[in-house]
Amino acid sequence: MAGVSSCMKYSMFIFNFLFWVCGSIILGVSIWIRVSENAQQELQIESNMLAGVDLLIAVGSIIMVLGFLGCCGAIKESRCMLLLFFIGLLLILILQITGGILGAVYRSQIETSLEETLQRSVNSLQGSTQEDKTFQENFQKFENTNQCCGLLNGAADWGKKFGPNICACDVKNSSPDLCTTYKGYNVYKTPCGEVMLEYIKKHLLIIMGIAFGLAFIEILGLVFSMSLYCQIQRK
Repeated sequence: MAGVSSCMKYSMFIFNFLFWVCGSIILGVSIWIRVSENAQQELQIESNMLAGVDLLIAVGSIIMVLGFLGCCGAIKESRCMLLLFFIGLLLILILQITGGILGAVYRSQIETSLEETLQRSVNSLQGSTQEDKTFQENFQKFENTNQCCGLLNGAADWGKKFGPNICACDVKNSSPDLCTTYKGYNVYKTPCGEVMLEYIKKHLLIIMGIAFGLAFIEILGLVFSMSLYCQIQRK
């Protein structure tokens, strides 16, 4: 086609088709998790984590729309669609960069907020409502799985709710550094709050890698779309 590079056009189409497929997968899986109680149980997703699933539904929808605009814009050589794709992708990139900067600037506030959240959870360990009891049952499973006890202060976080079955540590079959004594019982030494923070730190590099990977793909999309847009304009 005169004035427009076929290589650029179909490269743009393939790029956006893969973009659209990724959005479809994210959207489909997120909706399945959101509506299926069996999926939530299998993946151990609690009600307070559903906000993250809702966010993934929104992200999947946006990626699908942008992928559609990019595909149609490339095939139909529509400057309007390509421009909308470019603007949408640029806004997402700006939001990512802004989020990263704000995360770095307000790191101390985020850590304080996390500590406050853990403190509220400590109160739930000592509560007596039905919601507190459900939380306590689920948390005991978490303690046994991760070999930790309490959230901030170990077994003391359980208060009057502490008993012989709470985060019991088998001294014979465990490492000596894993257990400690509390009120005459062997319990896990490490607070679960530390386990959670260690998990976040361990996966932070993975999250940063994904973020940089997405940023690279978005910049590639911006270059493709603007190059094609300019070629169509010169046609």
